[in-house]
Amino acid sequence: MQVPGLAARMSRPPRPPARFAFWLFLLIVGLAAAQSATAAGFDPSAETEKLLATLPAEARAKSDAYFEGGYWLQLWNLVLALALAWAVLRFGVAQKIRDFAEKKFQRRFAQGWLFLVVFSLVMWALNLPMDFYEGFIREHQYGMSNQNFGAWMGDNLKGLLVSLVLLPPIVSLLYLGIRSSPQRWWVRAGIATPFFMILFLVIAPVFIAPLFNKYTPLTDAKVRDPILSMARANSVPAENVYQFDASRQTKRISANVSGALGTIRVSLNDNLLNRCTPAEVQAVMGHELGHYVLNHIYKHVLSLSVLFITGFWFTHWFFGVLHRRWGATAGVRDIADFAGLPLISASLGVFMFFATPVRNTIIRTAEQEADVFGLNAARQPDGFASTALKLAEYRKLKPGPWEEKIFYDHPSGYTRILTAMRWKAEHLAELNAAAPAPKP
Repeated sequence: MQVPGLAARMSRPPRPPARFAFWLFLLIVGLAAAQSATAAGFDPSAETEKLLATLPAEARAKSDAYFEGGYWLQLWNLVLALALAWAVLRFGVAQKIRDFAEKKFQRRFAQGWLFLVVFSLVMWALNLPMDFYEGFIREHQYGMSNQNFGAWMGDNLKGLLVSLVLLPPIVSLLYLGIRSSPQRWWVRAGIATPFFMILFLVIAPVFIAPLFNKYTPLTDAKVRDPILSMARANSVPAENVYQFDASRQTKRISANVSGALGTIRVSLNDNLLNRCTPAEVQAVMGHELGHYVLNHIYKHVLSLSVLFITGFWFTHWFFGVLHRRWGATAGVRDIADFAGLPLISASLGVFMFFATPVRNTIIRTAEQEADVFGLNAARQPDGFASTALKLAEYRKLKPGPWEEKIFYDHPSGYTRILTAMRWKAEHLAELNAAAPAPKP
């Protein structure tokens, strides 16, 4: 006799006992509740404030004063640039250099080269007092500099040498474009800008940076190998990580991605190696690798080129306004006259001063993206946060929202630490699981 439905029940897959299913359900719910409770007990904002409170009030006040002083320096540098532009035109300095160049050479390109060399030397000398205060006196006042006067002056002269090599051909080509198209030169200059930027990025790591610091491959395997592993994991074709002796100039910690095309390299300074833990170094290098993976170098070239072409248009318009008002009395013939370079420089300087929030936002946005990338790559939120505290030696830690938008080309320390703590809150379980067990 066949029992109804027996065959059908026997053909079904066996079901776990009800008691086993019940305990399995409780286990899953318990694990989820434990993880939620752990995350709920970790408040990113509160943790950020705790970390900020570890910085002594005196150190924080000093950092705030240093950084806020930089706001005024931007204004005073603009005022000085405008004053010097007026002075070299008012007293005929630029006009005399132009006349001298025209007597020496018949060809315009050669005239421009000579004019720019002599004019650069004059402007370097006129700007030297301000450069000395800003780069030497002020840096020593706030304990940032390791240089004596001789070393500082040596670097300053090297910078002058670089400008004398690079600026004359570039500005001579600019004037060639102005003469060819006096009304549309700014379009040509804007189109050429990204190519010159990439050219500079290609030659800078190979020829310019080694003039100021010694670059050597990082040989400490304990530091190097995790960085190279991180690079390989994120498809960064890095075979070497470089270190450079920034401590001969400053106490600041830093790292960078420099170069373009075949000269891209990741470098970290010796202050970072000497003052930071392995976790902090990994956090910083994860950030730097993010710049490469996210193509920030080339994105900056494009976005800043747009800013420059706008600046060139403004320069063309503003030069016309100034020239119609004072050009004849100043002895400047037209915009193609080399003696008008102070007016061009002043016009572009005015534009770039007021475009500072735009430029800062472009750079700061990329830095924030690299911060998040670095947290995901290095998985060192505490190391990232403690590094942000070290950077607070020369960056105001917690600015107001608009202050950060206008004056910061990197996220503030507060923003960076909060970003790290938010990341940590979402990864607490795996971070706790990966942490080494305490020794008995």
